[in-house]
Amino acid sequence: MTRTDELIALEDKYGAHNYHPLPVVLEKGDGVFVWDVEGKKYYDFLSAYSAVNQGHCHPHLVETMTKQAQKLTLTSRAFYNAELGKFDKFMSEYFAFDKVLPMNSGAEAVETALKLCRKWGHEVKGVNPAAGKIIVCDQNFHGRTTTIISFSSDPDAKDGYGPYTPGFEVIPYNDLAALKNALKDEEVIGFMVEPIQGEAGVMVPDADYIPKAAQMCKDANVLFIADEVQTGIARTGSLLAVCGNCSCENKCERQESYTRPDILILGKALSGGMYPVSAVLADDDIMLTIRPGQHGSTFGGNPVAAQVAIAALEVVSDENLAQNARKLGEMFRSEMQRIIDSSDLVTKVRGKGLLNAIVINDTPDSKTAWNICVKLAENGLLAKPTHGNIIRFAPPLVMTEEQLMDCVSIIEKTLSEF
Repeated sequence: MTRTDELIALEDKYGAHNYHPLPVVLEKGDGVFVWDVEGKKYYDFLSAYSAVNQGHCHPHLVETMTKQAQKLTLTSRAFYNAELGKFDKFMSEYFAFDKVLPMNSGAEAVETALKLCRKWGHEVKGVNPAAGKIIVCDQNFHGRTTTIISFSSDPDAKDGYGPYTPGFEVIPYNDLAALKNALKDEEVIGFMVEPIQGEAGVMVPDADYIPKAAQMCKDANVLFIADEVQTGIARTGSLLAVCGNCSCENKCERQESYTRPDILILGKALSGGMYPVSAVLADDDIMLTIRPGQHGSTFGGNPVAAQVAIAALEVVSDENLAQNARKLGEMFRSEMQRIIDSSDLVTKVRGKGLLNAIVINDTPDSKTAWNICVKLAENGLLAKPTHGNIIRFAPPLVMTEEQLMDCVSIIEKTLSEF
C-alpha cells in the first residue's frame, strides 16, 4: 500500500465523510504548484476555492504570520490588541467603508451581514422585528450554517437539516424583473447576491445586472449586500467583482463602473490561504446598529489574522494580481473556446478573470466531469467538478503566461483522451 493509500484510508476511517476529494494527498505548496506525498508535482487549478489567490506559501505572508505568531496570537475581544486597530484602518481605507467587523470564516461573515441587515431593518427602516425579509437568489452558495442552507436550492446542502430559518425569499438569479417584483414588499430589508455564482458553475450575470440591482435596492430603501467571499480580492480581474470592468489602477471607489454595496462580505483570499480571516464592511448607519455584547467571535480580529490580512492585500496591490487575472483570464477563455470549436466534448466556457468553468457535454448525474478531473490529476493539474458536468478552473493569480499555456496543453491533452 502506498503512502497515499494509507493516508486516504486513515482519513476515511477516522474522519467524517462530508467531503469527496480527488484521490491525491498533498503535503507541500509553492506558488501555483503543489506536491503530493509521493513527490508528484501538480498545477493547482482550484486555489482552495479562491482562498489562495496569492499563491501557496507566499513568502511575505509566511514571514508576517510567523513573526506575529511568535509575539501574540490571541487575546479575545475582552481586551484591545495592538494589531486590530491597524487592520480596521487599513481595511476601511482600502475598501472605502466607515467600519469593518472581522470574523473568521466566510459563513460567519455572511451570518454577520444577515444580522446587520436585520438590525438595520428593524432599528433604522422600522420594519417589524418579526417581519423583516431578505431576498436571495436560487443556486446560491453562501455557506453551510443552518440559517444559510435554509435558503439554499441545493438538496445536498439542505435536505435533512430542517426545520429551516424563515425570513428569506428566493428569486431567480440574473432576473431584474423578479427582483423588481420582490422589492414591492415593504417588509423587504435586504438583497444578498454573489456578483458571480461560483459554486453554481461560474454563472456570470448580464453586465447591467449588478449595477441595476443595486440601484433598485437603493430606490426601495433596501440594503444591497454583495457576497464577495469567493469573487473578491482580484479573482475576477478587478479588486471586487462589483467593480465591473475597471482597470484597478486606482482603488475601486474611484472607478466609474464601481457598484458600491451597502454591505460587503469578504473572506477566503483575504488571508491568502494562510489563516482563517473574513470581514464585513459597512458605513456607520448600518454597522453601529450592533452594539457591545450583541455579536462577536473569540478569534475574530485576533493579531495574527489582522497582520496576515493586511499582508495579503499588500501582495494583491504590489504584484498587480487583478491585472494579471484579467489578462490571463481572457487568454484562457480564448484557448478553451478554440478547443470547444474542434470538439464535441465541451459545449461552453464562461467566467471572468481567473474564475472560469467549462461545461461537459453530458448530464449532471454523469461521471464524465469527475473522470476528466481524475485524468487531469494524473497529467499534473488539479481541478474539481461542480454540479455534475461542470469543471471549475481557478488557478492562483500569481500564475505566469507561460505556466497558463502549459496548463492549457494539459487540459487539451486530457480532453482529447475522452
